[in-house]
Amino acid sequence: MSATQATKQVELENTNRWSTRQLVTMALMCAIAALFSFIQIPLLPAAPFLTYDPSLMPAMVCGFAFGPGAGFVVGSIAAVIHGLILGEWVGSLMNICATLFFVVPSALIYKKKHTLKGAILGLIVGVVCATAGAIVTNLTIGVAFWYGSADVIMPLLLPAVVPFNLIKTVLNSLLTLIVYKAISNLITPKKNQVKGR
Repeated sequence: MSATQATKQVELENTNRWSTRQLVTMALMCAIAALFSFIQIPLLPAAPFLTYDPSLMPAMVCGFAFGPGAGFVVGSIAAVIHGLILGEWVGSLMNICATLFFVVPSALIYKKKHTLKGAILGLIVGVVCATAGAIVTNLTIGVAFWYGSADVIMPLLLPAVVPFNLIKTVLNSLLTLIVYKAISNLITPKKNQVKGR
């Protein structure tokens, strides 16, 4: 091969991590996640200020389809959009942390074990990590910018924060399994498609 041919081959090689189709899908999922973030459903009568939204589901779908990095990007961008619109940058930061704790470990496990069992295992780990992460973020970011003192949130951790995050992440996990099963072969690259998920 001549030097000119080698140069042309390098120039034509696609070095992007994500294909154009993947980027378009991720952009669509970002928009859906941002819209979903405005759905606010109280789950616990004792703590009506804790509201559920399904915005992490599109991020998890992208995480399963394209890898943990894609899922984290989608969830983080949606959180930033929500924060910019409402001016709630602290809530946006906490939602980015929630994406990190929930989506990334689940998608990592599913990437290693690309089966229905792998998806379920990943989601279970994500639920546990996200619930533990919610305690950490409330005691750090929450105390620093919202509560002012750990004494404010500590009495609410077990009766409110922990059960709320367990319910929230389980609901998002169930939605992910339903949606991803339905659309996986439409959005997942053919080489990564697995039949019978």
